[in-house]
Amino acid sequence: MNLSFAQNQLLFGWNETEGIVALELENDRQIRLYRKVKGTLVSEVQPLHPVLWLQEADLLKDFKGEVEMVALSGTLNYRVLAVFNSWKEIYAAKKYLAKSTRRLPSDRTAPYLLLSDPIHQHLLASGQTSFRGMKFADLNRLQLDIETYSAAGFEFSNPQREQDRIIAIALSDRSGWETVLWGKEMTEPEMLEQLNEIIQTRDPDVIEGHNIHKFDLSYLKIRAGRYGFPLKWGRNGGEPRVYNSRLQIAERTIDYPKWEIPGRHVVDTWILSQFYDISSRELESLSLKEMARHFDLASEERTYIEGSQISRVYDENPEELYRYALDDVRETRALSELLSPSYFVQAQIFPYPFQNVLVRGNATKINSLFTREYLRQRHSLPAPPNESQEFAGGYTDIFFEGVVKNVVHCDVTSLYPSIMLSKELKPGMDELNVFLPLLRDLRTFRVEAKRLAQQAQSGEERAHFQALQSTFKILINSFYGYLGTSFSNFADFRAAAEITEMGRHILKQMIEWLKQRGCQAIEIDTDGIYFVPPAEQVGQETEKELIAELAKILPAGIEVEWDGRYQAMLSYKMKNYALLDYQGRLIIKGSGLRSRGLEKFQREFLREFIYLLLKDDVEKIPPLYQRYIARLERHEFDISEICKTEAISESLGSYRQKIKEKKRNPSALYELALKAPQEYQPGDQISYYVTGATKRVKAYESCKLASQWDPAHPDENVLYYKAKLEELFEKFKPYLPFPMEPEQIELKLE
Repeated sequence: MNLSFAQNQLLFGWNETEGIVALELENDRQIRLYRKVKGTLVSEVQPLHPVLWLQEADLLKDFKGEVEMVALSGTLNYRVLAVFNSWKEIYAAKKYLAKSTRRLPSDRTAPYLLLSDPIHQHLLASGQTSFRGMKFADLNRLQLDIETYSAAGFEFSNPQREQDRIIAIALSDRSGWETVLWGKEMTEPEMLEQLNEIIQTRDPDVIEGHNIHKFDLSYLKIRAGRYGFPLKWGRNGGEPRVYNSRLQIAERTIDYPKWEIPGRHVVDTWILSQFYDISSRELESLSLKEMARHFDLASEERTYIEGSQISRVYDENPEELYRYALDDVRETRALSELLSPSYFVQAQIFPYPFQNVLVRGNATKINSLFTREYLRQRHSLPAPPNESQEFAGGYTDIFFEGVVKNVVHCDVTSLYPSIMLSKELKPGMDELNVFLPLLRDLRTFRVEAKRLAQQAQSGEERAHFQALQSTFKILINSFYGYLGTSFSNFADFRAAAEITEMGRHILKQMIEWLKQRGCQAIEIDTDGIYFVPPAEQVGQETEKELIAELAKILPAGIEVEWDGRYQAMLSYKMKNYALLDYQGRLIIKGSGLRSRGLEKFQREFLREFIYLLLKDDVEKIPPLYQRYIARLERHEFDISEICKTEAISESLGSYRQKIKEKKRNPSALYELALKAPQEYQPGDQISYYVTGATKRVKAYESCKLASQWDPAHPDENVLYYKAKLEELFEKFKPYLPFPMEPEQIELKLE
């Protein structure tokens, strides 16, 4: 950590204790800290003094427990701090207040505020954060992946079935050490016992896996339970704990069992992949193999085995499965090294343990910075708004649909944060003036971190500063969203509306200036504009000069910069476009052009179609279409190219009830889940394909799991998939510069 960064108490906390790698509630009065001191793990206990914020002290006047009342400065809603000496006492106070006020802690109108996590409370009160003075490379990280057997006649492993044992436990760590606890050499109890010993001996700070919460840890726990075998993985020798948890990622709601291991953190790279996909929307699936391919992490010698073939390969070619298991942990390690560092930095900033930093929303995390500082200064806190308010959002528009050449993109650098700083717009209730100085420091720090990353002498140092600047960027751009989030203590809808209004005005001003200079605006979003410059100004240097002139008309503090040029662009609809750069790289944005609702063969067809369209090779498009039709007719596509992968978004019980009440239509996804031997939960994915002999079939009546497809006897519905390709082609045919003649489209649909 750069010293000037770490000294910022608003951002990194005011307590300089270094090397904290984990915290645990020791009993209801103490917190145990695990720290790295010169590479050696030490532990110590600190007293826990949890707090409640109250509107008035009289709320606890008849409470029988031991409590200290502290009057807070300022004029905000929660003016009294109730300090307790144990978690048991604050829990009793919560029950008392819920009964006496008839308001639960989750009720926004409650006259008290309770934060229900003792570790979060301790970090807030103590000013400590995790990993201070450490780099990501200092973390002792262990990767874990298991392979399991499926009894004959069953498609999926079930840990409750006796035969469906664990056949391999692959392990690796940051040092490059790796091993496989191998079912050909050990019994299942012996494997579990050896796993206990390895975890205690190698003593990881973090245990990583891909879908580790929902699969690996759950499976291990159930199999260990068959033998009455305790999984002593905690630093205190304790067993893992599990809670039902729910995670909201954009529009997705994921129910999952959240595992916690005393003194350690569990990092699920599947969850990290979910968060990555919010911004990129580039992934075909979130499987480990797909993620590794996407980031070019997969080795050329990587072993691939379909899940349905694990048992067969174990029986017939065990060495292949051994290699496969090792490849899984290697890719997990590499994927975590790519996606985890930003969260590591966030754990150095926010008063949450590392594992919880991964799943907290940005507004919640920013709120904790204000809460920590207001608590330190013993200042009153505002209550969140009773309800949310609607206000006009950012300016987005599309001015042209179709194919254009010589496209330029200019970027308004962090528009909303720049407006907040230049106009000094902050939450009206920020009596300590924390908001703007913190935002200003973050922006300064990001510039410095980017500079240090460029000057770094080693890859490790470069990665460290890159993670810093990436984290600072996320936080900077989250400050505006924080103002408009109804559960935030310092939410200010008026300020948020004023910021977006100014943003819309600035962007419209830019559009008008570009038009006056002879430019054709294509599309605009919150942060930038795609446009075509006049013919005489095509060229990187003249385009940059044009942007520099544009910058002169903007208010002080608002910066615009040249952000790229493209030989062609397909403007399809708002926030859906494709770009072809001058190196021939195709970039596709928006679900309308890469929808996961399309099967892979359709996405690949559309990608090739768009590439040829932007390359001006349109005469190759009719043969492309005919080639795809012929491949469908000859069953040449692999099942991975035909199947559809969807995630369950509601419980199967809820689906059944809605079908019964005719409140929704049947779905192939849910019908297959209902028939499966294992229990599916929201967030789980299923891959399936459509069978039948006519193009008009009901998918939920004619569907099979992708794992049931037999390449020797393919039974996918060719007419159905040909019809889908035709529909897709018809949708994009109008972008061709010539009409397609009937003989060019030899469809054989019946």
